[in-house]
Amino acid sequence: MSAQNHDKPTAITLTAVPLTAEQFAPYGDVIESTGPSNPINQGKGWRYPELAGVDVTTNQGYATISRVACVPEAIPVPLRVLERHPLGSQAFIPVDGQRYLVVVAPAGEPPGLDALQAFVADSHQGINYHRGVWHHPMIALDAACEFVEVHRAGPGDNCDEIELGARITVGLTENASENRP
Repeated sequence: MSAQNHDKPTAITLTAVPLTAEQFAPYGDVIESTGPSNPINQGKGWRYPELAGVDVTTNQGYATISRVACVPEAIPVPLRVLERHPLGSQAFIPVDGQRYLVVVAPAGEPPGLDALQAFVADSHQGINYHRGVWHHPMIALDAACEFVEVHRAGPGDNCDEIELGARITVGLTENASENRP
């Protein structure tokens, strides 16, 4: 059953789990300062290299940087739509230390409701959706937050959107419910 075609309304609750690179790998990259680093700036800084690939050159596209602002939503969060970007990846990096919710489904045809996954991203984690991965628009949790967005600009239609024909909400696991710095 695809997410936009339902004969009768269904109520589904997803439980968001803490975001990890391993669990998120089928959908994209987790952008955080973990793993190997290289000293830079005469030893006064560190670079964590190649945390995510920017895939935006399809159909003469190019990379651009934007800022996105989101208002917080109450738990459980009702989901509204899914979108995907068939011509490029899309990265979001929080700039003001707020947690947020990430809802995804595999790339390809519109997903069934059982394909949805939900994650809670800590304030120090960014995400990079691979090209074509279905995702819900950004969801702030504790307070308004802003993101730096790295995405594709250029010719071609790069946003497919489907409405969710079911009542779907997202709650948090107990360990994802606490507000961590």
